[in-house]
Amino acid sequence: MSLPGTLPTVDVIEADRRLRDDPDRPVLLDVRELDEFAAVRAPDVLHIPMSKFQTRIGDVPEDRPVLVICHTGGRSAAVTGFLLRTGRADVANVAGGMDAWAKAGLPTRSGTPEPGEGQLSG
Repeated sequence: MSLPGTLPTVDVIEADRRLRDDPDRPVLLDVRELDEFAAVRAPDVLHIPMSKFQTRIGDVPEDRPVLVICHTGGRSAAVTGFLLRTGRADVANVAGGMDAWAKAGLPTRSGTPEPGEGQLSG
């Protein structure tokens, strides 16, 4: 977790654990662009590229915690900070991003996304 006054942050192992075990069903929000998303991604994510985030912020559920991920953690930190400034309290940056996720051996997908992939499934 994080110290007071710092950006709420979790590592990839904690993010994966929360996605599997947390009864609040957090959402993993991937803010990378489509080409990066196609190259490698976590399963069951909500994909909203940072370039479209302002127009699609309404797609981010307000009734579930949100874990934000990007390539290495910079863009996701910016989106996490934005969400916090707009009043969200249940949001955290995933440190190290998809680079750390893949290096940790956590589940990934690659290639052209399937229809509906990157949208919330429930």
